[in-house]
Amino acid sequence: MHDLTRYALAAAARGWHVFPLTPYDKRPLPGFTAWEQHATTDTALIRHMWARAPFNIGIACGPSDLVVLDLDVPKPDEHPPPDWARPGVNDGADVLASLCEQASQPLPLETFTVRTRRGGTHLYFTTPADTDLRNTAGRLGWKIDTRAHGGYVVAPGSHVTQRDGSGSYDVLHDPTPATLPAWLTERLSSPPLPTSSTSAGVVLAACGGDRAAGYALAALRGEIERVLDAVPGTRNDTLNLAAFALGQLTAASLLPRNLAEACLHNAAEAVGLDFREAFNTIRSGLDSGLRRPRRAAA
Repeated sequence: MHDLTRYALAAAARGWHVFPLTPYDKRPLPGFTAWEQHATTDTALIRHMWARAPFNIGIACGPSDLVVLDLDVPKPDEHPPPDWARPGVNDGADVLASLCEQASQPLPLETFTVRTRRGGTHLYFTTPADTDLRNTAGRLGWKIDTRAHGGYVVAPGSHVTQRDGSGSYDVLHDPTPATLPAWLTERLSSPPLPTSSTSAGVVLAACGGDRAAGYALAALRGEIERVLDAVPGTRNDTLNLAAFALGQLTAASLLPRNLAEACLHNAAEAVGLDFREAFNTIRSGLDSGLRRPRRAAA
């Protein structure tokens, strides 16, 4: 039996719903878009699937009742933003330690723990009862993402080879996952605070406050609502269309690009899209729109 089959079965034995990822990659198999619905703990299906190829393993967090804190490490040219440019803060683990200190809470390390391919850490927690947690990107702080309903993590045993580095996902500590601490649950359940950079007033001011700015603001609201209303399975395509439309406004000097990006990222987070996938989709859509400027209505 292939090693990856054993790892997939071990995850399923814990009640975690698994699905195949592209070999040596973090992405689902091409065309396998309904991974959350098809993730399984069925041992016969798992044996059959992983006998076909050395697929990496994805764990669908929602069906598995998991919340995973992804404590990432910066790339060589990355530095903490001003809010986190403090002595001793070098990565997501340091940010979590700082948050715990501020909240007078212990580090939540007595839980299932995985080292990621680039030296980061995945902390697995059980979802608290009566909560509906979603993916977040940076909600807790710099280099901390979370994966919950609508998200997945690369499981132990997987090996990823990409431009920014290769490596395996290895278990560091294997107790039953602890329940997500209440103070973290509260922070992840609360809606994100609105940022001044995406407020209507700032958009109007940045666009000059004239009739064209009103047109741009109405278009911005409409595209963001389109993303928020998109049904599962269409959300990334909808995000791309929205980014394209706002890129057209940016090309016509009707909307600052940084405002469009901020609003689109907030919407993508709200509907649970993967941060990195959303980043690439937004950038591509905006760049395409820039090549086809739109004029304001007369």
